[in-house]
Amino acid sequence: MAKKLDFSQRTFEWRAQDMLNLFLLLAALYFLITSVPNRIWQNESLQLAAALSVIGLWRYGWWFTHFVRAQIFSNLVFPRQRRQANALWNEGWRPDHLYFMMTTYREDKEVTERVLASILREIQSVGVPTKLFVGSGDPYDEKIIEDFLQEHAYDIDLETVIIRQNKPGKRFAIGLVLRAMSRHGVGGNDPVVFMDGDTILGRNCLQKCLPFFTMDPNLQALTTDEKVEISEGPSWIRGWLNMRFAQRHLAMQSHALSNKVLTLTGRMSVFRAVNVVKHDFIRTIEADHLDHWLWHEFRFLSGDDKSTWYWLLRAGANMYYIPDALVVTVERIEGNGRERMVQNLLRWSGNVLRNGARAIALGPRHVGPFIWWCIVDQRIAMWTTLIGPMSALILSIFIDPLMLVVYLVWVLATRTFLSLLLYPYAGRIFVSFPFFLFINQLVNSLVKVYLVFRLPKQRWMNRGNQQSARTANGAIEAFRHYMAGYLTTFWITLMVFSLLIYLGIIKP
Repeated sequence: MAKKLDFSQRTFEWRAQDMLNLFLLLAALYFLITSVPNRIWQNESLQLAAALSVIGLWRYGWWFTHFVRAQIFSNLVFPRQRRQANALWNEGWRPDHLYFMMTTYREDKEVTERVLASILREIQSVGVPTKLFVGSGDPYDEKIIEDFLQEHAYDIDLETVIIRQNKPGKRFAIGLVLRAMSRHGVGGNDPVVFMDGDTILGRNCLQKCLPFFTMDPNLQALTTDEKVEISEGPSWIRGWLNMRFAQRHLAMQSHALSNKVLTLTGRMSVFRAVNVVKHDFIRTIEADHLDHWLWHEFRFLSGDDKSTWYWLLRAGANMYYIPDALVVTVERIEGNGRERMVQNLLRWSGNVLRNGARAIALGPRHVGPFIWWCIVDQRIAMWTTLIGPMSALILSIFIDPLMLVVYLVWVLATRTFLSLLLYPYAGRIFVSFPFFLFINQLVNSLVKVYLVFRLPKQRWMNRGNQQSARTANGAIEAFRHYMAGYLTTFWITLMVFSLLIYLGIIKP
């Protein structure tokens, strides 16, 4: 059992062992740089140096842009807003009502009880009439919820409504809950907290979030900082997820400077009630789909948070990030950790790709130039990330095997520098970050290149191992898979052939 996290704002934790590990990493890096013969500036590999320099200036310049924007947000913009929000709260402002929309599916009893305890604590902190709507997929969860609330919520102004879904999938569960909320008269500017059954609210999380809806009338949704707690699974998964959430914490603050975010995290986000009971909003969650030239019309299986985000993005709404409000999600990794990592990347990257094209189509004027370019960059980066390792492999095969070693030293040096920027957002020094950064970037790019021609391919192990349905007959389905494989092979081959020419291996 993993150590339970403290639900407070992120603070940096200095550890002697972490400092020693970082010193050893920097010493090893210095040894490699001074010991490995530097072949990168030789005549036969000048193209690689040029390629890495151009891509490095672009990619790390983009990273630095996010870092600077995040610093401006956290040190100049948000502190002023936090003081204003605190003043509103201290003066007695409260919403008229508070609503929760929570979905759960066969969660551990202990996790469900911790989630409910955090909800009750936050309800008492806000002190207004509250309704908790639960989308349930199994009587097992309902019994745990009913027993816990009977024992602990008897003196709290809370009404609980449990809705049993009649179709599989989280999207249908959310749709049923929102329809039930509409029947109960939910609407207006009251806040609705969307959350998963494995998400534990940090202390004073809602107090830190709710005043922002009064401060900005055009703000329609917001999301918060997130940490992860591994209840079961390999230890390296914790390091990988810590790295990803540190990246998220940095990027979200950069995005929020434009009054937009790139996702309204399904783990926990807060919406204005007027939007969530609209028929179009509910149908977008229930039946969001794309009409693809190869795969025709197909529904989205996961990514309900991307669907709600796109609906509000299309409406021109402001969406915000509250960096000092925290939630903790409890992850249980069963079976092979590497398989779970790849499955998560398949799901997350698929959600990004399925929503990216239509968000880009809205245009920079509608979306905002910076956020629009962030969405475009997500699609470009999956290809540019592969240029470095592919070039190093080509030169190591045709020129000098040592080129691959030189490239790996360069990777370690650059990712160590990026990790130094991430450590403040992670809350402590993780010596594994440079390695996870490179592995995550490489695997994520390969996953996206694989998925970009296979957008309907979906699998969600957390929700009963759901998989995308196939409705076409055998011949059409076989043709589509053949075309997807052909297009993937064609573009990768074209990329390799272009690099062979650029690196001087092939003379046109």
